[in-house]
Amino acid sequence: MTEQGVRWTSEQVLALAPDDASRKAGSKLGTPGPWSGTGWGGQGAKEGAGALWGRCAGSGRTSYRAAVDLAGPAYTCSCPSRKFPCKHVLGLLLLWAGDAHEEGDGTAARVTRAEGAPDWAESWLAERRTRAAAAPAAPADPEAARRRTERRAARITAGAQELERRLADLLRGGLAAAEQTGYGLWEETAARMVDAQAPGLASRVRELGALPGSGPGWPVRLLEECALTHLLDQAWLAGDRLPAPLAATVRTRVGLAASPEGPVLRDRWQVLAQYDTADARLTTRRIWLYGRDGGHTALLLSYGAAGRAPQQALPVGTVLDAALRSYEGGGPRAELVEQFAAPSPTAGPPRGGPVGAALDAYGRALTDDPWLDAWPVTLTDVVPARAEYGWQLADAGAGHSGTTGTSGHSGTTGTTAISGTSTIDTGDTDTRGIGTDYPTVTREAIPLTRAAQERAGLWRLIALSGGGPLTVFGEVGHQGFSPLAAWSPAAPAETVPLM
Repeated sequence: MTEQGVRWTSEQVLALAPDDASRKAGSKLGTPGPWSGTGWGGQGAKEGAGALWGRCAGSGRTSYRAAVDLAGPAYTCSCPSRKFPCKHVLGLLLLWAGDAHEEGDGTAARVTRAEGAPDWAESWLAERRTRAAAAPAAPADPEAARRRTERRAARITAGAQELERRLADLLRGGLAAAEQTGYGLWEETAARMVDAQAPGLASRVRELGALPGSGPGWPVRLLEECALTHLLDQAWLAGDRLPAPLAATVRTRVGLAASPEGPVLRDRWQVLAQYDTADARLTTRRIWLYGRDGGHTALLLSYGAAGRAPQQALPVGTVLDAALRSYEGGGPRAELVEQFAAPSPTAGPPRGGPVGAALDAYGRALTDDPWLDAWPVTLTDVVPARAEYGWQLADAGAGHSGTTGTSGHSGTTGTTAISGTSTIDTGDTDTRGIGTDYPTVTREAIPLTRAAQERAGLWRLIALSGGGPLTVFGEVGHQGFSPLAAWSPAAPAETVPLM
């Protein structure tokens, strides 16, 4: 155990892995065989947290040196891997996490406590302390910054006007022609948006180019995305007439960097989920946090070059005593300002509500940001259920006894609102208990996104439910719900990652 009273579980360690290949490789190294010189404790780690270190035998003569500052957490390894954390760090953490199962039966720990870290680990820890204590850089020349901002704004305006002409040409020629022109014209337009220093517009153009011929209903999806892109163009061109919060959102959406200028909020932040998305240029890591005391949800974003995982990583299912500063624009994005203690165990799932409340929250968020792709929500007492369009999460409702989640339901499906969101009449004859009368209640359901239905996490969710109600955290958007973590009533303190 750390001095804060928590030793990570294997599930929390594996949730830090940047991809499935790293999870598998790290699991193979989570045994004592390849390790030597392991230890934890140390004098150089952040007070009350501890550090972890060890040497792992590799294919060459020199073993790899891996170390972890458990307070961050932060990692280092001498291997050439571009993944972060690498398989050696994951293996070391799994080795240490495995000792938690050995303490009760008297078996010797595989990573023993030590009074001090070896020189190479202590040097890295000391360097981290030096960087943390370094004075902030002097502010840039404000006049020069103003001129740069004006020049970039002029370029973005020219790019937005050109994109408006491109959209007008598309609609004038008809959406059907978009399938014949191919992706090249879209990529050329995206490149011109990059030249205009509007990466947000460039990203939207690439998404437009991927829609023609993408499956049934693609003209509808293309028209919807064209309308949103047109709205963003017009909002930028009329930015001086917008309310300040909406103007900040528009600046962020076109690709201008936002600043963490909001208030600092200290709380016990529960790490709900962490996952990476990547394209040919960038790897983006999203970490969702929930304030146990204040009830706020916050998003930490970090970036890495293409093919490299970002450095920031937090163990899912733990709680951080930390201060966050929100970004301008009013969204959930925040910056980690200071962490006051090592991660501690979580007490249970975050507060949430039924499907209808989640959709209401998403609708309110859209009034502030019409281009919002996803909004964080926690669904309580929901079950996975089969529908004609795929899997959905449905309110358990009164009289639920636990088989709806895997076998579906014979009730009638109402009018769809968001990609198949439905109301379900649960007053039908039910095979769950012959001769038992159940009250007629109306409950709502929300479909899972297509991507969520293709991930292994769906089957983990179904297995965890076993037909019973769960608490599920995820992102809701116009394409449906993407589950990221779940909690069962049988083990409410255990966070089950679904990504």
